[in-house]
Amino acid sequence: MAKNTICLWYDKDAEVAARFYAETFPGSAVGAVYRAPGDYPSGKAGDVLTVDFTVAGVPCIGLNGGPAFKHNEAFSFQIATDDQQETDRYWNAIVGNGGQESQCGWCKDKWGVSWQITPRVLTEALAAGGDEAKRAFDAMMGMKKIDVAAIEAARRGWAKAKDATSDNTYTGPGDSKRDV
Repeated sequence: MAKNTICLWYDKDAEVAARFYAETFPGSAVGAVYRAPGDYPSGKAGDVLTVDFTVAGVPCIGLNGGPAFKHNEAFSFQIATDDQQETDRYWNAIVGNGGQESQCGWCKDKWGVSWQITPRVLTEALAAGGDEAKRAFDAMMGMKKIDVAAIEAARRGWAKAKDATSDNTYTGPGDSKRDV
């Protein structure tokens, strides 16, 4: 057992959630499943009580503690992605499995756990500081799922064109429309 393990409280679906995470994120797995040795306030003897699992290498334990406590955005998993395809894959898995979209790359899974699906290009732009960080930040603020091409364009000082006929067209400072 790891010295420090994140404990996530679920109503009754800790094992189902752990298996979803293991199927969705590389470096994830389900370990031991422990059953309650006796009845408890939100379950019966023999029900799954806790589940050991990892999410992208982070050790966790899922506790089926009943409906008393709910997840919120004060805790989230941040998953770094390398490109739009990987971003889409994780986002669509979470949202498409009963989750919900939020803002700025955040979403919630169907159990209420918050996720930040964050392309590295965004964190690199923010780390660069200055105008590049400001442009990337401003672009991100209008997004739900992060659009990698729009962040890359913002880093270069280009803004994604607003009209519906120019999906892949960007404008740069003082330039007319051009394809990227």
